[in-house]
Amino acid sequence: MTHKALAGQRGPFRVDQLKSGDPYELSGGHPVACLPTGGRGAKANLVGAQVLATDPDVAEAGVDTGYALSADTLRAPDVAVGNVPNRPGWVQGVPPLAVEYADTGQDEAELREKIADLLGAGTRWVWVVRLGLPRRVEVHAPGQPMLTRVAGELLEAPGVLRNPVAVEALYDAEAANAATLRNLLQRAGYDGLDGVRAEGKAEGIDEGRLGGLREAVLGLAEAKGLVLDQGLRQRIDACTDPAQLTGWLRALGTAATGAELAGIIPG
Repeated sequence: MTHKALAGQRGPFRVDQLKSGDPYELSGGHPVACLPTGGRGAKANLVGAQVLATDPDVAEAGVDTGYALSADTLRAPDVAVGNVPNRPGWVQGVPPLAVEYADTGQDEAELREKIADLLGAGTRWVWVVRLGLPRRVEVHAPGQPMLTRVAGELLEAPGVLRNPVAVEALYDAEAANAATLRNLLQRAGYDGLDGVRAEGKAEGIDEGRLGGLREAVLGLAEAKGLVLDQGLRQRIDACTDPAQLTGWLRALGTAATGAELAGIIPG
């Protein structure tokens, strides 16, 4: 059980006593230890964050973002969508969508408290991705019974995400890559790769659309963890061939390792 459950009362600690990097969250003034994540959880967290952060309607997203829900409650969802300002310090308020990854050894009592803290403070949805078999996502919303979604089904967050998210895209790299590519092309003004090809054949692509494709390449490369030096950025910025840009997008979307990524856009 957590400190909060054991004590049955408010604890003595306050949010302003914690600093970035401390291995704790707070719930009602009681410290909650935040331990390192195992390999499976870490990989799933990365691919899920990639999909959600690139949705065309998402302006802000973050990983392990600390939210000061009150003076004595600080919570850090594995992935937060919305309300992730680009400035130092704890974030006031809540994300409208929070995602938690639960694997073997999950402290279920603490997870229930975390969900309750977030929903009670105003989060609209908490998605709990269960990495054990059968893999599934539990959907929590204020005043609603928990819903369970499995592979092959879709998750929706109206007003936060434009696109429904396939359950498997939150933990499977191949599904996440496909969703991320779709998202980035939509950000560039296309429905998909077929739309890019069709426009290129029919009338050519104007500079605005080329710029969108370049941004999509840069965004996907960075989302996949490829370090782009100045030379690579200049090569992408100088490219005026929509077929080349589309080819880079497709290759980046299917690459799985750092070695594969490094060879996609030669200097």
